[in-house]
Amino acid sequence: MTEEKINPNKNVKEMLINLLPIPVSEKIFFANNLRVMVKAGLSLSEAVHTLGLQTSNQRFKFVLGTIQEGIEKGQTLSENLKKYPNIFNDFFINVIAAGEVSGNLEKSLSELSIQMHKDHALTSKIKSAMTYPAVILIATIGIVWGVLTFVVPNIISLFKDMTIELPITTRMVIAISEILTQYGTLVGIGLVIFVAIFFYLIKHQLRRIWHNFLLHMPVIGPIVKKINLARFARTLSSLLETDVPVVNSFEITATVLNNVLYKEAASKIAEELKKGVAIADTLSFYPKLFSPLVVQMVSVGEKSGTSDELLRELAIFYETEVDTVTSSLSSIIEPLLILFLGGVVGGIALAIMTPIFTLSQQQY
Repeated sequence: MTEEKINPNKNVKEMLINLLPIPVSEKIFFANNLRVMVKAGLSLSEAVHTLGLQTSNQRFKFVLGTIQEGIEKGQTLSENLKKYPNIFNDFFINVIAAGEVSGNLEKSLSELSIQMHKDHALTSKIKSAMTYPAVILIATIGIVWGVLTFVVPNIISLFKDMTIELPITTRMVIAISEILTQYGTLVGIGLVIFVAIFFYLIKHQLRRIWHNFLLHMPVIGPIVKKINLARFARTLSSLLETDVPVVNSFEITATVLNNVLYKEAASKIAEELKKGVAIADTLSFYPKLFSPLVVQMVSVGEKSGTSDELLRELAIFYETEVDTVTSSLSSIIEPLLILFLGGVVGGIALAIMTPIFTLSQQQY
């Protein structure tokens, strides 16, 4: 028996590819088309090879080529997917593994494709809804920066010969203008560093605090809850549909959820289920995360043996709610953003015009 030669270049390439994300659209393409080919009777190796030829993403092409080699050596598809944990998450791998064990890979791929498509659509709607506020915020910063850097310095000279005491707002605007004029580059670099540190902290050290804060925000909080409940219900439904054990389903669902509080709740629920506690009872431990509707629907599903179907209905309900809210989100936020932009620019204009108006009044 000859030992398999180790290819250092290939191992390095695999490591680099594992660090870089693959677009969700590529993974949806993979799951959906693999289902069609398996249904058509192609062998798994042939199907993966064909998909590798079709994809235009070179990194994903390499991944599929490696997976094909593993399948030809007698390894299962799920075993090969585990080589790329940053590309294929626990949900993806476990659904495939369940399909292989049950002998119904086609059904598992169908559930996987639907779940990823719905999840991707949900994420896209949220990003689309938040794009407009982000653009307005950046535009506001740019306008204020431009006014304080180019307009205010030309007006400051008018105040030097004034005998009146300048209002505190005017003095503040002048001070900020002078700082930006003299140290604009350093201030810009400082802002970039501050934003980078802020996002790093909320992603790591302050993640739980930030996620808890989001859940309690007036407008954002209900949206965040509905997004997480939709993802929770659809993921759990897909796993139960593919005959993944209930405890494992909650453990896998915990890895898919984005909000830390929902992650922790799903993990703790899995531990309670091991003790024989009913799902609905464990959900009721977290009334701020899981609404009475979720608890009641799950309770009915447990009693009737239709948990996967009712969870799917819950997912559709919350996805529709998110769709409705995000569609009207722009119309809700737009006037607030316009008021914010007008208030900032108007405040600067008022701070500059007040001394001039006061001086003209004295002259009369």
